[in-house]
Amino acid sequence: MTFGAIFDWDGVIIDSSRYHEESWERLAKQENKALPPGYFKKAFGKRNENIIPDVLGWTQGKKEIQRFSDLKEKLYRRIMVDRGISPLPGVKPFLEMLQKNKIPCCVGSSTPRLNIITALGLLGWENYFPIIITAEDVSKGKPDPQVFLLAAQKLHLSPDRCVVFEDAFVGIQAAKAGGMKIIAVTTTHPPSELTEADLVVGRLDELSIAQLKAFFGNSR
Repeated sequence: MTFGAIFDWDGVIIDSSRYHEESWERLAKQENKALPPGYFKKAFGKRNENIIPDVLGWTQGKKEIQRFSDLKEKLYRRIMVDRGISPLPGVKPFLEMLQKNKIPCCVGSSTPRLNIITALGLLGWENYFPIIITAEDVSKGKPDPQVFLLAAQKLHLSPDRCVVFEDAFVGIQAAKAGGMKIIAVTTTHPPSELTEADLVVGRLDELSIAQLKAFFGNSR
């Protein structure tokens, strides 16, 4: 019986944190807004719809939240296109291994769809992820498991036959709430802080197919 692999995007496939931080800084300057101390760490893994009112405290108005969110993501994509984007070390050989072994893969991310589509185009990686679940597809952000449960549904697998790859606390909590296996990548947090995950790795190509199959009681 097969299993599916569900990937968070930022911090798992690509290291985009510096671009995201710069886009928030550009937006704040453009809109004459202040960024609270430690905002970026507090915002990690959350949707803009939560970051803008709850972390930044800029506004509670839905239209203004949407306007800020759209502007921020346009700035982010502009930076990404101007400077290019690279995958995290070990990601490409790991995805090639999964593809070779016919393991179905899906993105399950709080990132807007256009950001992921843009990055995949820049990388030439459209064939790795036939299914992409993004912020537009769900009504609740992580730590709610909605994005991962929808990903499992699109893979035609039950949640307990899926393994999630995450780097953020809220994502690990979401995968756990969804009843999935969790492998954490130490892109943004040290191993000592990722104890809720089933396994912690520094990079994805440390993993073998046998290790993944063992999660589901099938070592063949």
